[in-house]
Amino acid sequence: MNRTTLSLIGAVTALAAVTGVAALTGGSSEDADPAAKAATRLPVQRSTLLCPAPSSSDVSSTTYTAYTPERDGVEAKDGTAGLLPAESHSDDVSDPGAGDGGSKDDNGDNGDNGDKGAKDGGKGGRTSQGGDKPVLPLKEPGKPVTTDEDSSGAPALIGTADGRFAPGWTVQQTTTIDAGSGRGLLGTACTAPDTDFWFPGVSTDRDRQDFVHLTNPDDVAAEADLKIYGPSGRLNASTDESITIPPRSTVPVLLSTLTDQRSAGVTLRVTARTGRVGAAVQAVDQKAGGDWLPASAAPSTSVVIPGVPKDATSARLVVFAPGSDDADLKVRLAGPNNSITPAGHESLHVKSGMTAAIDLGDVTKGEPGSLLLTPEGGEGPAAPVVAALQVTRGKGGDQETAFIPATGAIERSATAADNRSKGSTLSLVAPGATTKVRVTASAGADGGSPVSKTYEVKGGTTQALEPPHPSSGKGPYAVTVERLSGGPVHASRMLELPQGGVPMFTIQPLPDDRGTVAVPEAGQDLSVLNDD
Repeated sequence: MNRTTLSLIGAVTALAAVTGVAALTGGSSEDADPAAKAATRLPVQRSTLLCPAPSSSDVSSTTYTAYTPERDGVEAKDGTAGLLPAESHSDDVSDPGAGDGGSKDDNGDNGDNGDKGAKDGGKGGRTSQGGDKPVLPLKEPGKPVTTDEDSSGAPALIGTADGRFAPGWTVQQTTTIDAGSGRGLLGTACTAPDTDFWFPGVSTDRDRQDFVHLTNPDDVAAEADLKIYGPSGRLNASTDESITIPPRSTVPVLLSTLTDQRSAGVTLRVTARTGRVGAAVQAVDQKAGGDWLPASAAPSTSVVIPGVPKDATSARLVVFAPGSDDADLKVRLAGPNNSITPAGHESLHVKSGMTAAIDLGDVTKGEPGSLLLTPEGGEGPAAPVVAALQVTRGKGGDQETAFIPATGAIERSATAADNRSKGSTLSLVAPGATTKVRVTASAGADGGSPVSKTYEVKGGTTQALEPPHPSSGKGPYAVTVERLSGGPVHASRMLELPQGGVPMFTIQPLPDDRGTVAVPEAGQDLSVLNDD
């Protein structure tokens, strides 16, 4: 093969990377080939997001917010962004998130899902399940769109963005449930489809109802395996752990139906055997409300759990070691001024294939912080782990729960789509060297102008701040974090909407939005080969 042919292959490869489907599908660009890291980075041309069905409670209301940030280097060419309802297929007789004794029809679907799902919020074009009118279509980058849904039949959503709307496209759903066992504020960022998810912190205990929502965005059926690991290893399966998800459909699965063993603080692994899926866990506590539990970042030897609230009354850390070696970890809390070791919790030993959990109590002691887990050292290589933190605010009957998973660093930018004039707290942590970031508040959904501020986060500390507000803006707005220089930065956003004495809140991690893709130059590094 001669040099001309090789250069042509390189050009075709680069063209495919630029114009093909660059869906956001999880994983880290740190695992990319070294040659790809040195390649030119260009905006993705297509993104896919999946939103789980928010709630089946008759006393719930959900706000959806979609947003694509304005980006330098993105041509102002045509593009679209919107979501369509998925079909609902129940895998269990129980009703996920219901606190009102809701029932299902003979087919296992929510009895009202055909009629109650329709509501035009006047802003985003909400449609009923099975409709073909896109939900939350964007008109221009830099301006969020929002819509409300007050019915119990709101479906899961499957969406794509292409062209100028694809890079950094994000969708947030925020649900308030006023009463019942699911009472609380439940929030989640809609996720990209993938083939492997880890959920440390799920439960099969009688006080919890944890549903994993599996959504298939494609036109062929997908199959996913569900495995649960406890303190002594994998929990015994009481039923088939393989779940079939029909095309463009969603299936909720109650985790306690997969095993006869009852255990709090276990780890769920979702693996797509065929196809790809979106996975999200809705955790409902009978006494302490509930929230969505996002997937942990991919297994790593060092993990960061950003944004533990300053007024947390309790925090429960759950860690799983998926590799063949045990993990020995140092536990540190990065606060506003430095990193400290929580008294009595200096280290954590996690056996291979098992889940370990420790109660940290009111670990923040009135100051915001982030948990840093690093290898303790010793002989042999460090073992990778996945982790999550269950956080409780309030006391007695006024408790509320949220979850913070281990979160990857922001390499370039990340966005939280739904922020309000009051109640948003952005947490930024620099686990290593000092870092500098730019935080931009978009225009509001009802107008206004964006506002940006620059912050410096010292190494080993957490900075919790109220993000900037749009100038003269009204309605929900987006907050985008851009890393400018320095060491790695991890982030999360807490949204508080207190109600009736209950400190309702939800926390969303802000991993990198993967809005760009590495594209090798045509013929890159091929000239070193000799002609045949």
